[in-house]
Amino acid sequence: MVSEEHRRVLDPERDAAALKALAHPLRIRLLGLLRQDGPATASELGVRTGESSASTSYHLRVLAKYAFVAEAEHRDGRERRWQAVHSLTAWSNESMESSPDSRALLTLSRRVQIEHLETSLVQHEADMADGRLAQEWVEPSGISDLMPRLTPESLTELREVFDRKLEELTARDAADPRAKQVVLLMAGLALAPRESGAERDVPGPTQTQTQASTPTRTDSDTGADTGTDTEDAS
Repeated sequence: MVSEEHRRVLDPERDAAALKALAHPLRIRLLGLLRQDGPATASELGVRTGESSASTSYHLRVLAKYAFVAEAEHRDGRERRWQAVHSLTAWSNESMESSPDSRALLTLSRRVQIEHLETSLVQHEADMADGRLAQEWVEPSGISDLMPRLTPESLTELREVFDRKLEELTARDAADPRAKQVVLLMAGLALAPRESGAERDVPGPTQTQTQASTPTRTDSDTGADTGTDTEDAS
């Protein structure tokens, strides 16, 4: 898990300008790439995102202005390399509902996280097919879409238990050379009941026995190729 010194907690009132600066799809993606892959130049990030280096350079400077990224050690005197300042950006979901701007960022970050899951699934399948991952990763990898009935208190408890266990396992595997970066996306989204006979606009669960997700949480964490981790603070 992420220690407090590597986590930045944003408040919608105190950090309104920083939240507004972060509320841009490319900036979230750039921050996520730096968190996931390490320091890079604007040109390198331009290649990864399909953007011009002028565009990525501009957006990196905006992120730097609000202390999301900073200059990294240069390989030579000609290139400017950037690195993420924190591993995780977090906020309280409840406080993020207080204004249209913060609600917009909350929605955007979640959408980017879903896109990150799609990208990660494609990469995982390619890595397995090309032999870049050992067969021992076949069984534990996957996605699960269960739909239990829980109270708000139970959903909160489930997230807390998940967090504690993830912290325990991350610490245990830190020195194991077999450990790989795992994309974990945990979603807990309550749905209001539909009226009888109303058309259901939400797909039902497939109950697949798979487990894998992305780096994001709502309280929110903004960070992996989303560079965002939303976790309810979180």
